[in-house]
Amino acid sequence: MGPPVFNTGEVEYLGLAGSIPVRLRQALEPGGAVDDRRRIPRTDTVLADPRLVAAAQTHGRHRVKAAVVGAQQRARSGELPPEHVPDAALAALRPPSSLRPVLNATGVVVHTNLGRAPLSQAAIDAVVDAAGHTDLEFDLTTGRRGRRGAGVEAALLEAVPHAEAALVVNNGAAALVLATTALASGREVVVSRGELVEIGAGFRLPDLIASTGARLREVGTTNRTHLADYTGAVGPATGCVLKVHPSNFRVEGFTSGVDIAELAALDTPLVVDLGSGLLAPDPALPDEPDAATALAAGATVVTASGDKLLGGPQAGLLLGKADAIERLRSHPLARALRVDKLALAALEATLTGPTPPVTRARRLTPDDYRTRTEALAARVGGTVVDTEGRVGGGGAPGVPLPGLAVALPGPPDPIATALRTGDPAVVARVDAGACLVDLRCIDPRDDERLATAIEVALR
Repeated sequence: MGPPVFNTGEVEYLGLAGSIPVRLRQALEPGGAVDDRRRIPRTDTVLADPRLVAAAQTHGRHRVKAAVVGAQQRARSGELPPEHVPDAALAALRPPSSLRPVLNATGVVVHTNLGRAPLSQAAIDAVVDAAGHTDLEFDLTTGRRGRRGAGVEAALLEAVPHAEAALVVNNGAAALVLATTALASGREVVVSRGELVEIGAGFRLPDLIASTGARLREVGTTNRTHLADYTGAVGPATGCVLKVHPSNFRVEGFTSGVDIAELAALDTPLVVDLGSGLLAPDPALPDEPDAATALAAGATVVTASGDKLLGGPQAGLLLGKADAIERLRSHPLARALRVDKLALAALEATLTGPTPPVTRARRLTPDDYRTRTEALAARVGGTVVDTEGRVGGGGAPGVPLPGLAVALPGPPDPIATALRTGDPAVVARVDAGACLVDLRCIDPRDDERLATAIEVALR
């Protein structure tokens, strides 16, 4: 060992690389301790860690390398021991999508802010199968171009025999826009004032219809509209009559409306917007309109959403008379609003597969999940309370879903925040001075994860 060189605090070592002297310098801290920064592993060494090699298949090498560089920087600043760099890089990798899975403990089945309908396992499997190359628009038998969406349209016609034809677009609002554009652009759309709704996020029906190039012809009043109001408005300038289910609100008291059969007798196309996506009557929701009943009563076209009561992916459903649906299908706007292969796959699997989670959840009685609720309450020190869930998503407004919840001990708002920001993220409901956890929408396979998340939040 030689003397210090240039008073830098470093010592010089002499070695050989072939016949060439090599100087190896080792940084020393005051007192002679080895500087931990010299022990930080090289980038290529960390990237060779089998766990990070596997992560690169999901996240891409660029993102993995950025995570490694970030972990190395933390080690250089003394925040992290050098030997923990690979683990820190792995932990820093976020999921490829910014969307986080959430456990819905609100008791609201179709929660718009949480993505509406959760897909069935059959629909999830169908999406995975369709993620690669598929015969979306290809006939494997003839080797020629095939019809896009033929499978899901056939499934819709089987589910709603009263429909002569079906078409799927990318959401419920798109279905309504396509119907009014194809049938009434440059003409009048006759609609009751009591049905001029706001559909969410500030979008209002009058604005939506105006964007199609049609003119809105309002009839009746907010609370009462009669058949004479429609007959007085329908004429040569009429493109269609539109009947809209109020969906997310109810008007009670001194009210009246005109039923579909009466409107269908008018000499003009009748578009009925159901919104919620119920395809057939459901005894549990007697006041909720459905596609089969509307078409049997004479509707020309029925529009609805696929991700509400139907329990499928986001989609706009159009069912009705063959000539009207073909008119919509051939309109140039249909190309801009068409649905992608993943939604088509999920929708077909929802229609042909087992009962979807939305239907199962909204049909649960308190006794159906009492045992699970009591077990959770006992584990986390909570109290079982009676509660009321909701269908949500604009479906069956005002219809309660009797159920149970666990009232967690402690201040409700901080607990709810801790649950939302935990892992897994749990969205509960704060009501009556308590943080309530309702298992109605929780898959029983997630009960353990939910209980652990609550225990962490209560610490």
